[in-house]
Amino acid sequence: MLDKLVNGLESFLFRQRAYVIFAFLLATLFLGFQASHLKMDAAFVKNIPLNHSYMQTYLKHQKQFGGANSIMVAVEDSSGNIFNPNFFDTLKQVHDQLFFIPGVDRAQVKSLYSPSTRFTEVVEDGFAGGPVIPADFSTTPAGLEVVRSNIEKAGIVGRLIAEDYSAAMVTAQLMDFDPQTGEPLDTLAFASQLEKELRGQYENDKIKIHIIGFAKMAGDVAEGAKGVVLFFAIAILVTAVMVYLFSHSVKLTLLPLVCSLVAVVWQLGLLTVVGFGLDPMSILIPFLVFAIGVSHGVQMINAVRRRVGEGETTKAAAALAFRSLLIPGGVALLSDTVGFMTLLAIDIGIIRELAISASLGVAVIILTNLVLLPLLISFTEVKALPTKSNGKVDALWRKLSNFATPKYAVIVLLATVALYGVGLQQASKMKIGDLQGGAPALHFDSRYNQDTFYITDHFSITTDVMTVIVEAFPEACTYHDVLTQIDEFEWLVANTPGVESTASLASIAKRVNAGFNEGNPKWQVLPRTTASLVQAVGQIPTTSGLLDGNCSVMPVYLFLKDHKAETIEQVIDKVKTLSAKMDSDKLKFKLASGPVGVMAATNEAVAEAQLPMMLYVYGAVFVLCLISFRSIRATVAVILPLYVVSTLAQALMTQLDIGLAVSTLPVIALGVGIGVDYGIYILSTMAVKLRDGMPVQTAYHQALIERGSAVIFTGLTLAIGVSTWFFSALKFQMDMGILLTFMFLVNMLGAIIILPAIGAVFWRKPR
Repeated sequence: MLDKLVNGLESFLFRQRAYVIFAFLLATLFLGFQASHLKMDAAFVKNIPLNHSYMQTYLKHQKQFGGANSIMVAVEDSSGNIFNPNFFDTLKQVHDQLFFIPGVDRAQVKSLYSPSTRFTEVVEDGFAGGPVIPADFSTTPAGLEVVRSNIEKAGIVGRLIAEDYSAAMVTAQLMDFDPQTGEPLDTLAFASQLEKELRGQYENDKIKIHIIGFAKMAGDVAEGAKGVVLFFAIAILVTAVMVYLFSHSVKLTLLPLVCSLVAVVWQLGLLTVVGFGLDPMSILIPFLVFAIGVSHGVQMINAVRRRVGEGETTKAAAALAFRSLLIPGGVALLSDTVGFMTLLAIDIGIIRELAISASLGVAVIILTNLVLLPLLISFTEVKALPTKSNGKVDALWRKLSNFATPKYAVIVLLATVALYGVGLQQASKMKIGDLQGGAPALHFDSRYNQDTFYITDHFSITTDVMTVIVEAFPEACTYHDVLTQIDEFEWLVANTPGVESTASLASIAKRVNAGFNEGNPKWQVLPRTTASLVQAVGQIPTTSGLLDGNCSVMPVYLFLKDHKAETIEQVIDKVKTLSAKMDSDKLKFKLASGPVGVMAATNEAVAEAQLPMMLYVYGAVFVLCLISFRSIRATVAVILPLYVVSTLAQALMTQLDIGLAVSTLPVIALGVGIGVDYGIYILSTMAVKLRDGMPVQTAYHQALIERGSAVIFTGLTLAIGVSTWFFSALKFQMDMGILLTFMFLVNMLGAIIILPAIGAVFWRKPR
């Protein structure tokens, strides 16, 4: 029945080929117009697993205590001493400039010039205090000395002032929308504005500006992603050269390239139609769509050339090639598509968008490279390949066909088992999350990461903050046992490796209590009487972020040394252990808010999704191969090499210190989805020969003659194309390039070495 359907479709398409091509042209013009309206989109909310329990806590208290989408601007004086008129004038200008940028939550902007930045000191009559920078401040030596004294009294050294007094900090929380337009905040435009209006205006020989935060990181990633256009151009050039060397024809070189570019245009246009933008993390997908399209186009060219060599006309050869490749090519591309769709199971917006983007791109290749390409070829004149090199090629195929004999198959399979064992051992050591400081998407020496390292070295707080939300009952902070329990929790967490410092209502209340007792450190304890406790807590405003309006929610802030996977895991495990012991009906310690809380939720979401994603990918490939080959043995022969290569890829990640994160998790699915193509093309030819009673070695030799050149060419072309990513300005693109190069090459080798060895075991006796 399937054969009848293919034959009927082939008859219809080739009879109406001019009209079909015209329909493709109209669709390309429409989707090309839609693609011209595609915009870059890097919303913060897409990077977090919104349904994770940590993120439910985060979203519940985001409005009261701020979120994880923050900006930190360190203003550094090149002389190493901030107490000079030029520095304070610049700091005020930076504060005011950031304050008025649309999208900044103005109530959350903090610096020395914020009214909420105050000092308190113990005097004879009790307490005295005021703004760190008084209303009558002037940048005279006397005025600067007053500010220096107030800074020390305020206890903000290490937070708003560098520990060596070489810089001052301006921090801000960002809103999810632009208050001027009501639209979602354009993160990339905001990052560009930061660069232009802060660093561009105020950085000079005397002042240096350091900016970190998600929005700035996303902007730098988007800036680096512009280099993808160059890599795309290089890939097209390299691919064109490779296709020409394969086809020895300018026409047959241009046609698959054009059809693959049409697939890219369709993909980008469809993204606009469904209402998506192009995230910097998924900007690599169009290249993969182009590369996959070319690989299937080469199979079509190879098939047409063979039919022409057998004496067919170009039109008849194109029709026969369409008929013979529609099923294996369609199954391969459907496997790719369904494999990518399995990424939708991961509850992170950016991965779901990547899944939809990749699935759309690969799905349209079925039309552009399996339908449009043979129709276009049918209008050209194709010549048979010269036969002078056939002797050397046939000798290579005869040598490779030995892998399908029992003698060599045993050696190959034993070596495969050994490699798998070593790979599995290394893969088990793979870490979940980031394995380096700074922004993992950028290189170590990038400006953003250098800014991060500067702030980390000179301040005791950074964006590596995790917030544990303590939920209690109204007026809970006036009860001694409640604050004592929070204080004990804070002390135990503060002594966890990876935690640099902590802050909570309990620890600050102890300092205030000491202040009420002439600053005597012996009184730095929590008062046992309610009246004294109310007196201490009453000095701490809700704007401090340490309590809410009715004192029922009291965050505990944990400042970590970095956000590496190991550090986050240690702290999360400690908090979970403590909360399990200390939670009660009246008091609950809930994870988590802050930037590191978001990272922890993301890491857990990735860890939870890893196994289901692989099961979905292999399950989808298994079902499609089973439908195509109608044989368990053939399906297993295709999938086993893929599984071995996936394990080896994870081992490679361990060796190269590449963690399993949002940017690398999809690579495994991409590698499996694309890698299955090799095995399907080889085995689809072998299966026909085996059903005719041909021995395995002979069937494999015939498959190599028909499809071997195209399979090897595809593997090399894909690998060479993504290997150019090694030189990217984006570290995550470089990591993806390394992994995809490995998977493309090794999957190709698995199809021509391991698959026939498995075949030699499964089909020992011909029918």
